[in-house]
Amino acid sequence: MDNRELHVELARERKVVEKALARILRSQKGIPTRLKDAMMHSLLGGGKRLRPILLLWTYDAYCGGRRKPAVSREMALVAACALEMLHTYSLIHDDLPAMDDDILRRGRPTCHVQFDEATAILAGDGLQALAFTLLARSGGSLVGELVQVLGKAVGPAGMVGGQQDDLDAEKQEVDAGLVRRIHLGKTAALLAASLEAGALLAKAPPEARQGIHRAGLNLGLAFQGADDVLDVTATSGQLGKSAGKDQAAGKATWVRVDGLAKARARTERYGRMGLKKLSGILPSGAASQRLQAACSLMWNRDR
Repeated sequence: MDNRELHVELARERKVVEKALARILRSQKGIPTRLKDAMMHSLLGGGKRLRPILLLWTYDAYCGGRRKPAVSREMALVAACALEMLHTYSLIHDDLPAMDDDILRRGRPTCHVQFDEATAILAGDGLQALAFTLLARSGGSLVGELVQVLGKAVGPAGMVGGQQDDLDAEKQEVDAGLVRRIHLGKTAALLAASLEAGALLAKAPPEARQGIHRAGLNLGLAFQGADDVLDVTATSGQLGKSAGKDQAAGKATWVRVDGLAKARARTERYGRMGLKKLSGILPSGAASQRLQAACSLMWNRDR
């Protein structure tokens, strides 16, 4: 798949995800108007939609041949929407003054700037709770495993723990090992879970799921490494968020530890390792090639 075809496919799938997100959130009853507006502001404000697409395209890669998936693609799409809600909740909270204190997200005012801090906290809480409600609806016979995979990824030993380590490391002496641990929790855990959840819903063999998860961790490290680099090389307009924030806050990044050139090399090394592992696990076919092409963008991107 060439680059033009890939971006056409990504745009098409992104629209599918965004329509589903809007439909699901707008259909929710009983939510106070201001809270629902805040949830919609953050959830429907654009973005790569990378995590739901990874889930869906991994699902597609394993749905060929005679294997009968655990759920339909329609239900896999609901799970993918739940994943994007979990990601968006984390961004709302990450932008708060008590954490990264940012005013821009996806090219728009952050939730607490557009509304207020209390409403932003509740909007994040609401999206998290709704996400697990959707996961409970979409997992079919494997719902327990699905909730466990994603709950672990975003929990205190995953994303939330990584965010705590990230805060603790601000302006402290750090080394590459600590940065790796922070990146594994804060970013890589949920990206790996996105791939694994797609394989789970397609009823991929357990050993394939384990290998996909390991590949996803390396790809997640590459994704966050690219963010480290872009923080000092891209503009706010390119990123859709404030450029230079990590550097100004003394965040634990590979750029800070290694310098820009070595950080770029480390990022690419993790990306190639992850892609190699993934290519050795996936079944043959166009859907697997499409997924691998998308994963190559983890570190080959400008935003």
